[in-house]
Amino acid sequence: MATTTRPSPQRKRSPDANSGGKSGKSAERGKTPLWELRLYVAGMTSTSIRALDNLKSLCEKHLQGMYKIHVIDLLERPTLASGDQIIAVPTLVRRLPTPVKKIIGDLSNADQVLVGLDLRPAGGKGR
Repeated sequence: MATTTRPSPQRKRSPDANSGGKSGKSAERGKTPLWELRLYVAGMTSTSIRALDNLKSLCEKHLQGMYKIHVIDLLERPTLASGDQIIAVPTLVRRLPTPVKKIIGDLSNADQVLVGLDLRPAGGKGR
């Protein structure tokens, strides 16, 4: 099972699409764990772009750079869908911290995403 993705030669990705701005080494030094998130998409459609934008916004606000985002385009690498049992796109998979969590959709409902990622308790106001 591959743990990282590589962009295809014909497409460029912005550097912050795959990183939260801090290296894994800084996460090791601090007490806060590094969050590993995978966003599965099928091409860069408007829904996929919206999901990525929403994810970046939530991560910067609630994880303050202690995260890593891997965007996996299933049109380019369809075999990766089976590893995380992806049945719909876009799908967000939280690999770390464990347990693995999945959220399907464009991530536009911030409260539901925060509850789904265990960043806020269900029914609570949280961070």
